[in-house]
Amino acid sequence: MSSTAHGHAPYYYVPHPSRHPVMAAIGLFLVILGATQWINGAGWGAWLLLLGMLGWLFVLYQWFGEAVRESEGGLYGRKIDLSYRWSMSWFIFSEVMFFGAFFTALWWARAHSVPALGSLDNALLWPDFKAVWPSVVAGATASPAGIVEPFQTMGPFWLPTINTALLLTSGVTLTIAHHALQVGNRSRCVSFMWLTVLLGIVFLFVQGYEYFHAYSDLNLKLSSGVYGSTFFMLTGFHGLHVFVGMLMLLFITLRLMKGHFTPERHFGFEGAAWYWHFVDVVWLGLYLLVYWM
Repeated sequence: MSSTAHGHAPYYYVPHPSRHPVMAAIGLFLVILGATQWINGAGWGAWLLLLGMLGWLFVLYQWFGEAVRESEGGLYGRKIDLSYRWSMSWFIFSEVMFFGAFFTALWWARAHSVPALGSLDNALLWPDFKAVWPSVVAGATASPAGIVEPFQTMGPFWLPTINTALLLTSGVTLTIAHHALQVGNRSRCVSFMWLTVLLGIVFLFVQGYEYFHAYSDLNLKLSSGVYGSTFFMLTGFHGLHVFVGMLMLLFITLRLMKGHFTPERHFGFEGAAWYWHFVDVVWLGLYLLVYWM
């Protein structure tokens, strides 16, 4: 912990210099650079992406392993615990803003952009344009130039509804596991954590089948106008967050099986639980605004 100019420890925790943040940033830079080059036709971009991903994961393995050893070694006090709690809170807040931007894009396109394109000013330019959202009028692609292939929208039944039930159930099982840990019932906690991880995995498989159904049966693609782009951006990024949250819960479960965490000290568990409940709440917004409306 660093100190102030007067030699007194600050109220908040200041971590010592570490190589992990810059190494993780380099790995992510290689991932983004490789992905952009791969998308633009450079074959070496795929290998650069793979290299960056492997390097990034290796850094995280070292970084998180070091944090776990310090925590289990009793090196973390109240200030570090508060630092972790504030950090996780701000991280989740940044994710709220991230999804808020996409929800806003969906609302703006539907409530403002499409009606504006169908106004009297544009009637002479696009006389055949249908200023309606595709989910409101079946077959409306809002493509007067014919550049968007006809597609069908994704309704709430039955795959999205099944996934909603899976995520809500996983929130319940996670809460049961948390209460079991608080009362010292480790075996019950581990059992319900494995059930939560399994529900997350099933959710991802159902979403993968939903995408297959969208492409093969509905001709709904990322290029299907603003509806297709917002649909896949919102659901796709949410699926990525489910995957990350599932990995968090998986590693927490493995740590529980090794005897880590106590009823009094288990913020690693709580932080992963906060993230998973956030993912649940985002999905409820998606389920209502994307599939029902």
